[in-house]
Amino acid sequence: MNDTSGDQPRFGRRDETRPIVPKSANEALRPEAGTPPPPRRRSRQSRSQVVVFLNFLFSIVVLAVLAGAALFWFGKTEFEARGPLAEADTVMIRPNTGVGEIAATLERGGFISDARIFRVGVQVSGKAGQLKAGEYEIKAGASMREIMNLLESGRSLLYSLTIPEGITVAQAFQRIAEHEALTGDMPSEMPPEGSLIADTQRFTRGTPREQVIRKMVAEQKALVEDIWSRRADDLPIENIDQFVTLASIVEKETGRGDERSHVASVFINRLNRGMRLQSDPTIIYGIWGGEGKPPDEPIRQSHIADDNPYNTYVINGLPPGPIANPGRAALEAVANPSRTNDLYFVADGTGGHVFAETLEEHNENVARWRRIEKQRREAGETVDQSPGTGVVPEAD
Repeated sequence: MNDTSGDQPRFGRRDETRPIVPKSANEALRPEAGTPPPPRRRSRQSRSQVVVFLNFLFSIVVLAVLAGAALFWFGKTEFEARGPLAEADTVMIRPNTGVGEIAATLERGGFISDARIFRVGVQVSGKAGQLKAGEYEIKAGASMREIMNLLESGRSLLYSLTIPEGITVAQAFQRIAEHEALTGDMPSEMPPEGSLIADTQRFTRGTPREQVIRKMVAEQKALVEDIWSRRADDLPIENIDQFVTLASIVEKETGRGDERSHVASVFINRLNRGMRLQSDPTIIYGIWGGEGKPPDEPIRQSHIADDNPYNTYVINGLPPGPIANPGRAALEAVANPSRTNDLYFVADGTGGHVFAETLEEHNENVARWRRIEKQRREAGETVDQSPGTGVVPEAD
């Protein structure tokens, strides 16, 4: 007989291993807590929208970088590429002109293809404030970079004005006034005779005329003072003004550098002996002034007899001032003349002079010169060389 007393129903069987805990009536009636729900997760659709947005932003950045790189490459290529100018030409950059205006000027003149690329290229290069005013010659096919470098260098076109030794201040002023690259009015008053340097002045287009003149006066003053400080001790010259005056006479008497100091010695010897200088160029200045003698007008006996303060056939010693602008060689010749006993000189027909210590020798040399003059006139040649010291014309 089977013992069924320990059998339990199939359902609702109590776990015999768990202790029985007595509960109150309220606790027994309270429902037990169920299993907590799993954590809430973002839907797949939501995750897809974020990824798409991030991908979009990334794509925009990449495209922007690529576009910027392409634009930079294009601009750099254009900036360094051969320019549109077919043949060399000049461009004028005015003072205080900004990069934008410079770029526009270059584009209008056909020197560059795009003003914007030039402007940006200059700014990126860090040279926006370094472009200099002036007139520049742009070579054919010059790139924007080459033009930028040229404007930065300041190597603008230079013009020249040559003032030869021996011309007067009035004649120099005429050359300055007529130079087309200079600007501005001439000074209302001329500087003293002999105060302009005989040299070649170089300047950029648009330089004021008064600026060039001030520079010439300053350079001549420095030159004269330097040579005067190195003069011989025994010169019969009282001051620096007389020094320039005698140098201007030497300058007008000869154009040959190898005989200037010899000519200077003749005048120094005459001053030491109290003889009149008898220099024809002083007659010319005393009569015609700074404008100079007309080329077809000879020196006549009446000119030699003319009583004016520059006529060294009439006055004793030096005239009251220079008769031209002396150059360095003439100044050096007077400051340190040759040591001779000569008192006369006359033209020799070759552009130079022959010198003499005595009047007898001089008269022979003058007679020889007269024969040369006659032969030249008969041949239709012009005789325009200063004949020398003490050479009196034959007649009016």
